[in-house]
Parts: sequence; C-alpha cells; structure tokens
Amino acid sequence: MKRFHVHMGIENLDRSVAFYSSLFGADPSVIKPDYAKWMLDDPRVNFAISTKEGVARGIEHLGVQVENSDELAEVYGRLKAANGPVLEEGATTCCYAKSEKSWIADPDGIMWEAFLTNGEATVYGDNPAL
Repeated sequence: MKRFHVHMGIENLDRSVAFYSSLFGADPSVIKPDYAKWMLDDPRVNFAISTKEGVARGIEHLGVQVENSDELAEVYGRLKAANGPVLEEGATTCCYAKSEKSWIADPDGIMWEAFLTNGEATVYGDNPAL
C-alpha cells in the first residue's frame, strides 16, 4: 500500500516538532538534530521536516512511498507517462534512510519523488536537482 510523502523545510526543529506532534497526536518515529519524520496511518502519510541550510521554508518536495518493488515499478511507469524529464536516481541515501528513488518536477516546478525505503542510514544524504 502506498503512502503519501510530504517534506517541509522549517526554521526551528524543536518548535516544529512540538507543533506537529500536537497536530498529529503522535511523536516522530525518527528524530535527528536536523530532521524529524512521522509515519502516520491516519492519514496514511510520511511527513518529514528538516532544517537543511539553503533549503527554502515550506514544502521542500512531495512524493509517493511504496512498500515493495512491484509498487515501485508501477509508480515509475506513471512518472514516465507524465511526460516530464525523470531523474532516475536509483540507490541513494536521503533523510537518514537508504532508498531506491526517481524524481520528476510537475509543470510548476514542484519536485515529486517515488521511492522504496530499504534501510536506515547514519547520515542525512543529498537530494539531486532536476
């Protein structure tokens, strides 16, 4: 089953963790000095925030997280059918996780990722530019 993903750039991690924990009625499932993530089931969303330098405040990117390689192939097919340039990043480290992912920008330049997480990482990693 797929999960909607939202990643937001924020200014103050402690203040934002307190706000979103209250809003969601749950503590983050991952928290690092520059990053926090909630894996919510109601609504089914992977909501992440980070304080990375140079990242604009607000929505950093959106995405679709999948649970297996068949779902990933299905979503990758949809990216290609959207007729935009797809960046096939492949195996990568991002947001303290090891993932397989691809990226596309919508007509207004909003970044979307499709990804399958397959492990944890000790570093934040990097996001590519499309």
